[in-house]
Amino acid sequence: MRESRDLTRQIVVAASAVIAIIGSFVGSGAAGGTPIQEASGGALSATSTPIAPDVPAFSIWSVIYLGLIAYAIWQILPKQSAAERHRRLGYWVATSLLLNAAWILSVQFNLLVLSLPIIAALVVVLARAFVICIKTTPSGTIDAIITDATIGLYLGWVTIATAANATALLVALGFRGFGLSSDGWAVAVIAVAGIIGVLLAIAGRGRIAPALSLSWGLAWVAAGRLAGELVSVPAGIAAITAAVVVLVATAVARVRSLRV
Repeated sequence: MRESRDLTRQIVVAASAVIAIIGSFVGSGAAGGTPIQEASGGALSATSTPIAPDVPAFSIWSVIYLGLIAYAIWQILPKQSAAERHRRLGYWVATSLLLNAAWILSVQFNLLVLSLPIIAALVVVLARAFVICIKTTPSGTIDAIITDATIGLYLGWVTIATAANATALLVALGFRGFGLSSDGWAVAVIAVAGIIGVLLAIAGRGRIAPALSLSWGLAWVAAGRLAGELVSVPAGIAAITAAVVVLVATAVARVRSLRV
């Protein structure tokens, strides 16, 4: 039975989705502002560091935003309004949307130092939402697609985006790598992203959405390093390897979960 707190939560989620969409519109440069890749002195451009995904990778945001809008509408529907999983998920999703908008603003206002803790907090919030999805049962296929798949895609993509953001900040701050080459650091960071992907596969019992978006990002890192302006063969090979490992680990975890 729906309670007053449910209506409050639904309104907060819907309002947060609107704020996030406006933020993405501004961040794209469509409203006359500076596109994200050109903001903060181009620190997050596709050629700023060996970890930066190539430009086409960012088209995944269209899918993620579409899913988030669908979720904002879905959780308002009468049959979902009092569902326990949405009661548990709602404010986490809303927080992720607000953090997303805050991250865009931090980059737009050249506050790159602030952007890293914001996106790190976003990863933590999405990880919590992902755990809730695992522990609660969707009401059906539509709920699984709108809720679980959207949060999974969101988490997987933000994982690789966080790695790129951290690397961009270190470069902007003049980090010298403690004697390790930029290629060496790129391989190390990509390896960490791959390990996180494997952990998500295990924790999610083979859920495909996080693996797809993370592998998508890694694939475009590889494309940018092997055929783009900033060439780094070691980083490109590492990104391809990590993407394959994440997908294989997810497939194995999926098969094992089905056998249980």
